[in-house]
Amino acid sequence: MRAMVNDAQWRCAPPALPAPIRDCLTEPASLSLRLQAGGRRFAVQVLDQGDSRALADEADALGLPAGAPLYARHVLLTLDETPVVYARSATRHNCPAWMPVLLRGSRSLGLTLFGELPQLRREALHYQLLAASHPLAEAAAVARAATEYPARRCRFLLDDAPLLLTELFLPTLKDFL
Repeated sequence: MRAMVNDAQWRCAPPALPAPIRDCLTEPASLSLRLQAGGRRFAVQVLDQGDSRALADEADALGLPAGAPLYARHVLLTLDETPVVYARSATRHNCPAWMPVLLRGSRSLGLTLFGELPQLRREALHYQLLAASHPLAEAAAVARAATEYPARRCRFLLDDAPLLLTELFLPTLKDFL
C-alpha cells in the first residue's frame, strides 16, 4: 500500500490564512462536530454519489492509477442552509469496507470517522490552496465561486482499505466563524 500523497501540491503545514479559517482547516477532530458546535443549523447535502474517476492528485493515496474507476461521495456541509464546505470522499470501486459507511444519505461522515469505528486508522492532514482550475474547485464553485479554496485532505484506513476525504472551505464559511 502506498503512503499518503506528499507531493508538492499537498503539504503537511497549512497555508497562511486568517486565524478563524486556519483553525477550522487544522481542526484535528471532526469538522462536522466543530461546525455544529457554533449553534447554527447544520446539514449535509449530497450532491452526487457513485462511480467516478481517480484524480491525478488523489490516485497515489488510494493505490490506484490516475483516471482509474472509484466510488465517490460529493457533499456540501451547510450552516443555516448556506454551503460552507464542499467535500469528496473517495475509495476503491466496490470497496466492502467503505461502501456501508458511504451509503449513508445525508448523515455526516464525520460522525462515523470520529467515534463509531474504533478499528479505523487516520493519517495526518495535508493542506493546499486549490486553484479554481482544480477539478474539485470547479465542483465547489457550483455552490460558491472563488479564485482559490483552502483545502485539507486526510486518508483513513479501515481493514487496510483507504478512503481519501478532501474538504474545500467555501468563502461563506468566514461569515459563521
